[in-house]
Amino acid sequence: MSRRLRGLPASPGIAMGPAWWFRRTLPVAMRTRGEDAAVERMRLQAAQERAAAELAALREAQRDRLSPEELAIFEAQELMLQDPELMAAVEAELVAGASAEAAWRKAVEAFAAQLAALPDPYFQARAADVRDVGNRVLRHLAGGPEAPSMPDHPVIVVADDLLPSETVSLDPRRVLAFVTEGGGPTAHAAILARRLGVPAVVAVGADLQTVPDGVLLLVDGEGGWIEVEPDPETVRQAQARRALWLQERAQAEAAAHEPAQTRDGVRIEVAANVGSLEDAHEAFRNGADSIGLLRTEFLYLERTAAPTEEEEVAVYRALLEAMGGKPVVVRTLDVGGDKPLPYLPMPPEANPFLGVRGVRLSRQHPALLRQQLRALLRAGAGFPLRIMFPMVSTVEEIRWLREFFEDVRSTLAAEGHPLPQDLQVGMMVEVPAAALLAEHFLPWVDFFSIGTNDLTQYTLAADRTNPAVAGMADGLHPAVLRLIRHVTAAVEGTGKWVGVCGELAGDLVAVPVLIGLGVQELSVNPVRVPEVKAAIRRWSLADARALAEEAIRQADAAAVRSLVAEARPPMPATA
Repeated sequence: MSRRLRGLPASPGIAMGPAWWFRRTLPVAMRTRGEDAAVERMRLQAAQERAAAELAALREAQRDRLSPEELAIFEAQELMLQDPELMAAVEAELVAGASAEAAWRKAVEAFAAQLAALPDPYFQARAADVRDVGNRVLRHLAGGPEAPSMPDHPVIVVADDLLPSETVSLDPRRVLAFVTEGGGPTAHAAILARRLGVPAVVAVGADLQTVPDGVLLLVDGEGGWIEVEPDPETVRQAQARRALWLQERAQAEAAAHEPAQTRDGVRIEVAANVGSLEDAHEAFRNGADSIGLLRTEFLYLERTAAPTEEEEVAVYRALLEAMGGKPVVVRTLDVGGDKPLPYLPMPPEANPFLGVRGVRLSRQHPALLRQQLRALLRAGAGFPLRIMFPMVSTVEEIRWLREFFEDVRSTLAAEGHPLPQDLQVGMMVEVPAAALLAEHFLPWVDFFSIGTNDLTQYTLAADRTNPAVAGMADGLHPAVLRLIRHVTAAVEGTGKWVGVCGELAGDLVAVPVLIGLGVQELSVNPVRVPEVKAAIRRWSLADARALAEEAIRQADAAAVRSLVAEARPPMPATA
């Protein structure tokens, strides 16, 4: 009998085929105690060298298939093999008498757990990279099977989760879609699924375990659901929808570099979320109007000392240049006590999501913030630069930040540094208190950027990285939409603007609701830019506003999604 399971949309599209469970057998560390630390150290080094050689070979084998962003996944894994913090933890275990297997596994799991606890889903997803490279080394130390062989026919790949190397090891000619019990839209498996152009639904939860091998599945990567054993009429409708989806995707890609205008001529800016120079190049290639969120954490993590001001200037300028003069919104450092930087020790916190993170950390370490702002202002001379502060909760915080920023700017001017002329200062809205009091924050900022990942989890008390409650963390919940509307209402008539940089901005179902609520900029994963632009072109702003007003009166997210599906107009004849 047909039944539907819901998860999170990770890669758009529709696919149908038999389920094939990807079940890995993790290597087991048989030995827990080592005979001699020097011997165990040599064993580990040999295993790391073999793992590095495999990763290099994997990169070369995938060079023609993957973008620089995806190839960088495996370059980063090679660097992780000798990460100083990780190796220091391993060495401490070896000296205490642990075997190479036990020492490596314990250190890897601790490192992965730290990343998984970070507030930013982008960095939470990097925990999969650590476990991936960790398993590779363990296979060489303790033995273990390679990845299971795929069937000789196309399948829907079903798994508890998929690590990056597992994803690319699958034959793309036989992969119709991905469905996972855990994971998230920012995990590398999801990124690679989007690159391969196949649908993916993640965070389905424990109910996925009831799906047997070989059963027929229908996967909707845009709606975020799978149908188990669909009936003949559902199959017929799905086939027609898939043909239409393929046609619309081709149209979107052809018009990627054109402006995103509604049917009544209102332009909406479609920006990209990036976390590296490679991401910025991809954003530019995919037609992004700007960078709506530059995560600067990559400059600070996984190193033993903070970057120098000159290092920061060089990286920021390269990123600004990569966008060819388009605006770049830079988020200041957003880390916290859940993953203290090695050079910025902090006490552990019982609940880091409610602890010292974002601007709370910056206020405790003003020298770090001062250096970052100096580097940004110096690098931004001659470019349209936007700087925003994360995790702002109180008006007192934004007042302090703005005064601190102005002091940095005046000091640089006195030193004779050229400064950006096209400059804006804003804040992220991630906390319900900030949304509800937006009008009181407005005098201190030029724009708001709504981080819907955190805003949703704080509003609904649901951690989107926890499969048990991830389905509740839907940003289209009317409670979240009402908070967004409160922010956009605050800026009406002021000349200031509101953007959305969370995952919701890239959800094609959410696009008309967000622009109807008054959002003027949507910042999405670089590969989503063409489809989001196409989604905007479907709607008139008048119709989107009417839809949004009806959406905020619904009782739950499911009702909002049904509402949008029923109202969705066809793709314009010319994109």
